[in-house]
Amino acid sequence: MRVLQLIDSLDAGGAERIAVSYANALADKIVFSALIATRKEGQLYDQLSENVTYLFLNKKKAVDFGAVLRLRKFIIKNQVAIIHAHGSSFFTAVLTKLILPKIKIIWHDHYGARSTQSRKKNQVLIFCSFFFSSIFVVNLQLKEWSKNNMFCKKVIFVPNFASMRDESKKITNLKGVENKRIVFLANLKNPKNHIAILKAFYDLKIKDLGWTLHLIGKDYEDDYSQVLKDFIKSNFLENHIHLYGSRSDIQYILSQATVGVLASTNEGFPVTLLEYALASLPVISTNVGYCSEIINDGVNGLLFDPLNESQVKKSLKKIIGDEPFRKMIAENFKQTVIKNYSKEIVVEKLMAEYKK
Repeated sequence: MRVLQLIDSLDAGGAERIAVSYANALADKIVFSALIATRKEGQLYDQLSENVTYLFLNKKKAVDFGAVLRLRKFIIKNQVAIIHAHGSSFFTAVLTKLILPKIKIIWHDHYGARSTQSRKKNQVLIFCSFFFSSIFVVNLQLKEWSKNNMFCKKVIFVPNFASMRDESKKITNLKGVENKRIVFLANLKNPKNHIAILKAFYDLKIKDLGWTLHLIGKDYEDDYSQVLKDFIKSNFLENHIHLYGSRSDIQYILSQATVGVLASTNEGFPVTLLEYALASLPVISTNVGYCSEIINDGVNGLLFDPLNESQVKKSLKKIIGDEPFRKMIAENFKQTVIKNYSKEIVVEKLMAEYKK
């Protein structure tokens, strides 16, 4: 089996991390595993296994024939049979199939918000789906959407898997007091909804109890992040809420944390939750996307409606105020993830689907 993971960038986003994880995991299982970034490289390049063949296409525009020809040459040279295209990279994959008809395209949808979007907003994707052999989705809402809207009707739910990363890196030292750190691992952009957690942190006066909040994720220096910075400054929270930007030593960061949070208004299947679990962190999470399938409220985590401020505050208050409860749900969550979302289980499913 010879498979290529195709992704538009190697920035530290959810789809990008899954593409890298798949390429790495398959390198030990199949004859040839490759990853190609089409438009942009990024920090995830450092996490690629030395057994994964890598190429950067340096695509400059939507229809870049030079990039397509470089991809075609790579496929022919390495006898690639399957392009596993993640997210928006489907367009490059389809352009390649037009000049290399025998290549098989599997498209992987990681974008949770698509399940609420119209056909009109996805016209190009829907047209291109005519060329897909199958579609992988990360939650059941996306599965329903694809079955109802796409030309390709072979739609398979494939869960993301847990895989801790950057095992040797110890770079980022979190500020604040040990055993009182809340970590929020998400790039600073919609629909991650950081402001909901910032408001709850402030309203509950958590800083007075010695707790700190740590935002780990890319800062796009836009209106979204400015709102967060203005809130922190206007409420004199500079010594209690800390922004670190994009970081590569996530495992080390999580080892210093006490609680993990996620507050998105839309989600697919957040890898962040799996990483929190493997780091033995108790979690409070939004109930959107696949989150409520992973988390059993009150048993292995706490769920809230991300648009309901009182629910957000109730969950945050409960988890910081009850240490035995934190320990119980953290262990339960870790066992849930190891049992159901391990690399071995998901990769076996992936390979079985490739063979069909």
